[in-house]
Amino acid sequence: MPNPRHVHEFLSSTRIRDSHTHRFAGVTFGGILLANGRHRHRFSTNTDFYNDHIHVARGITGLDISVGNGRHIHYIASRTTLNDNHRHNYRMATMIDDPTGN
Repeated sequence: MPNPRHVHEFLSSTRIRDSHTHRFAGVTFGGILLANGRHRHRFSTNTDFYNDHIHVARGITGLDISVGNGRHIHYIASRTTLNDNHRHNYRMATMIDDPTGN
């Protein structure tokens, strides 16, 4: 496994709800090591401000998914916090860890 302190960037948009969508981006926290040698990451960020409200997108990623050459990503399917009487669903994958291979 890579350094447990590694992080991943992420960028996504929510699904449409109440005739609008939100965008969000951020960086995960360091890895959470599991007994089987795999890992996950916590994440938390605000969406953009639209129509007088924001949402929070937060949670824990799925397990590491190898993309070759010792690198990996994580998949997330979740929903935002309840604000302005609605939530938004979203799906995303983190960006590759250590993309330049340094």
